[in-house]
Amino acid sequence: MKQLSLPLAIALGILAQQASAAGFIEDSKASLGLRNFYINQDTRNQDANTQEEWGQGFLLNVTSGFTEGTVGVGVDALGLTGVKLDSGKGTHYNPDSSKFSGTVFPTDEEGRAVDEFGSLGLTGKVRVSKSEGRLGTLLPKLPVVTYNDGRLVPQTFEGGQITSNEIDNLTLIGGQLEHAKGRSSSNNTGLSIGGANNAQTGQFVNQFYYAGADYKLSKDLLAQYYYGNLDDFYTQHFLGLTHNLTLGSGVLKSDLRYFNSGSDGKNSNAAGVAEGYASTGYYGLTNKGKAITKGEVDNDTWSALFTYTLGGHALSAGYQQLSGDSNFPYLNQGDGATAYLITDRQIGKFVNAGERTWLTEYAYDFAALGVPGLKATATYLSGDNIDSATGDQQEWERDLRLDYALQDDVLKGLGFSWRNAALRGNTSTADGDENRLIVSYSLPLI
Repeated sequence: MKQLSLPLAIALGILAQQASAAGFIEDSKASLGLRNFYINQDTRNQDANTQEEWGQGFLLNVTSGFTEGTVGVGVDALGLTGVKLDSGKGTHYNPDSSKFSGTVFPTDEEGRAVDEFGSLGLTGKVRVSKSEGRLGTLLPKLPVVTYNDGRLVPQTFEGGQITSNEIDNLTLIGGQLEHAKGRSSSNNTGLSIGGANNAQTGQFVNQFYYAGADYKLSKDLLAQYYYGNLDDFYTQHFLGLTHNLTLGSGVLKSDLRYFNSGSDGKNSNAAGVAEGYASTGYYGLTNKGKAITKGEVDNDTWSALFTYTLGGHALSAGYQQLSGDSNFPYLNQGDGATAYLITDRQIGKFVNAGERTWLTEYAYDFAALGVPGLKATATYLSGDNIDSATGDQQEWERDLRLDYALQDDVLKGLGFSWRNAALRGNTSTADGDENRLIVSYSLPLI
């Protein structure tokens, strides 16, 4: 964060001189998000504590406009607070000091959930023509890095990003991330991956570089390329294609994704891996005749997801295949992370070396029956061919979700969500059942 403080201070200084300029105030927006969150995680086949916690989250989001002129400047603020409503040593207690937190709240020195936690993130921004630069707190949502928002408050990152829309139908993005703040933490940490993210003995770095392009070939066809590099861990190339096709009375959406990931820096050699710059995976065999160091990133992942929407119905079918000796690599500090995969679901991610996964999903929007705001979704994933020392392993997950958002003018913005999931398999991941109950409300302030 020290590397960011000087340029951010300069941006704020310029902003202070121009804050009265038209546009900065007039285009400013502010909202308060309220999220009441309950979760119960019931572990089935391993000696692990059942986690059960309940809390209230507050998300204050303030975005300014830009000052007038060739170069417009502005500043955004994101205030996050989580308050404990219920948690005990039996449902939060974390005897392993190498872990960051419990399910929802940070852990104090006695292994209990803290009463509250929070943070304030500031982002300076500059706009020139159709390009925008941002420096400070970021919420990236890109194929090579996506923030996690699965608990009381979202995960955030610290860094800088430039987005350009100078060319019609083409969006260019590039940036660097240095720190992450977990969804149940008030503290910044370095960046890591699965296999190296142990809080006490793992390795964390402060350079993740990324760049990419979204090109809209037509109103129904989008092509993407992105590159990501976590220093001393991995490099990653992504190719994506999404297409919407009118088919009969409905629409067929195709979503194709391909990732190619390899080792970088210390992860490329045995000495570096021995220091802790290692990935999870299975390394019992060589890959394509090439000797692979145990812990080295070596992964190809491709997937296809097809969704046909007709009226209130949406039926999806998908397939994902991993090859190589390592698991799929993505930014994962050990305290909740998101991978840009069609298989990243409520409990599992289906990212094991060699794993192939079939996915099917059915969703219904009850607006078609005159009940707007009510939606139901059922998902099933089945993964097999997972490489391990004991032979191929398998896993499956079933998710059910029911959402309702009130449409009345007075209560518009009030939403309810129930999410139930079950995960079973013979992998190292514990079998589990999970329920989440979420009540959310967004209150416009400006």
